[in-house]
Amino acid sequence: MRFFTGVRLRKRGSVLLLLLVLSLLLLILPVAADSGSSAAAPVVTTGPHVVYIGVYVVDVRQFSVGDGTYSTNFYLSLRSDANISINDLEFMNGHATSVSTITDTPGEKDYRVYAEMTANPDLRRYPFDNHTLPIIIEPTILTEKDLVFVIDGNNTGLDDEANLPGWSLTGMSAEVTNRTYVEGEVPYSRVTFSNGIERDTASTLLKFFLPITLIIIVSLASLLMKTSSRLGLNGSMFLAAVLIHWRIADAIPLVAYATFLDLFMIITYATLVMVCVSGILLLKFTEDKNSRRIEQVNYWSLRIIPAISISFYILLFVVLIVSG
Repeated sequence: MRFFTGVRLRKRGSVLLLLLVLSLLLLILPVAADSGSSAAAPVVTTGPHVVYIGVYVVDVRQFSVGDGTYSTNFYLSLRSDANISINDLEFMNGHATSVSTITDTPGEKDYRVYAEMTANPDLRRYPFDNHTLPIIIEPTILTEKDLVFVIDGNNTGLDDEANLPGWSLTGMSAEVTNRTYVEGEVPYSRVTFSNGIERDTASTLLKFFLPITLIIIVSLASLLMKTSSRLGLNGSMFLAAVLIHWRIADAIPLVAYATFLDLFMIITYATLVMVCVSGILLLKFTEDKNSRRIEQVNYWSLRIIPAISISFYILLFVVLIVSG
């Protein structure tokens, strides 16, 4: 009896040990499986939302060189997965006067925008000047950590029928940069759409240079006159040149540098002054009845003044062409 009792006890102990081992395995295997799956899972990282932005300019109007302002209307397209709208953006060099919504879905938005914009005209080549009329857009709040712009080339361009009276449109360019307003802070993504314009050459020559050219021709031609009466003629030519210069320069703001027109008029004034000086000398020697001096004045003024004047005009236009 004791023998059978001992056998039963050993069997029970073996069963209990087996159950204990199985229980431990059931506990260990899920933990090991979870650890393996956690190690194999990819690390998810979040980055800024990408907004594909395009501007298609329909027209440009009322560009004022003096004020540095212009009006424009264009189509604005936004493509992203962030549901960004025009209300989340800001025009940094102007403001929208009218906005019409064309498409409004979470991933795609299109607008027709009428806006008043500002530009920074460079008048060094005036009146052969050319300018860039920008449309600068930034997010109102979101920094570059949250939103970055990418140019949407399919929805960016300048309409063929766009027209600005007195100017020629030279095309559009676009670029994405960033802008920091406080040193050390995260910058904002900035997109700039630039429309190039240049002054019409034919109207420039007729409006600005034809009157001055006629004055120069008349003044230099007066050197052929061997009488003192040419002094009065050149005095009136000088006054006319001053009035024309004042009228033309009044169309642009005061700047801290000399424009091409200023340099052109300086040469013109120098030419007229030289002709007037020769007239004064001619008048003096006529009163003194010094015929030898009169001949010298006529001889040298006819050869020196036109040569100096024409040389400086040619040099000025060569510099303009090379710098262009």
